Amino acid sequence: MKKCTALIAALLAAATFSAPAQADKLRIATEGAYAPFNFIDASGKPGGFDVDLVLALCEKMQAECEIVTQDWDGIIPGLQARRYDAISASMSITPERQKVVAFTKPIYKNLLAFVAAKGKAFPTDKDALKGKTLGAQRATIAAQYLEDNLGDVVNVKLYATQDSAYLDLAAGRLDGLVSDKFPAYGWLQTDAGKGFEFKGEDIPLDDHIGIALRKDDKELMERFNKAIDDVLADGTYQKINEKYFPFSIY
Repeated sequence: MKKCTALIAALLAAATFSAPAQADKLRIATEGAYAPFNFIDASGKPGGFDVDLVLALCEKMQAECEIVTQDWDGIIPGLQARRYDAISASMSITPERQKVVAFTKPIYKNLLAFVAAKGKAFPTDKDALKGKTLGAQRATIAAQYLEDNLGDVVNVKLYATQDSAYLDLAAGRLDGLVSDKFPAYGWLQTDAGKGFEFKGEDIPLDDHIGIALRKDDKELMERFNKAIDDVLADGTYQKINEKYFPFSIY
């Protein structure tokens, strides 16, 4: 009996040793409509800061990662339904979201800004904004700020995507936007955004952005956090930052 058991154990060990290692495969969701952080490029593939950074993290983790896109409103439900393993989509770490998902270490910090037509007076104090129509992307920190702080004096219009808000601003259907400053900076460099500019003072926030995971994926969280430390330490993060912005966003 002992010999039989030993033989089985040896055969199992040999099979394990000879079997090809399975690649660690992860599916990562992004929105694809929040340039320059995430967008669909000319070839139809997801690109942007969020995508480049998470692929660099996957390389550090020696994981094979597939990037998929998901509308913003359904992005957390999709994670909970296990359609993908993580979200890299410029998601703010908020107490409300932390009730349902877990976040990595911050990957950049956020602040808000007003955007309106270039060369035109646009005071941003509450009294001066009374009666104006201001837009923001729905279910974002910008939308929450707009509704909480100005909703009693301005007409608030919320959009499913940031791109839709830009389109209405460019078409004159909005007086201005409240937006995360960094993606708005990217839009202002385009032909569509060249007639607009930041207005007034930045709106500072204690707002940090992280990669979202399911609460029970603790081992994956540890791996992501170590990878974040690694890309910050070896200059990879800085190179990705410089690809999209002439200033540090960390």
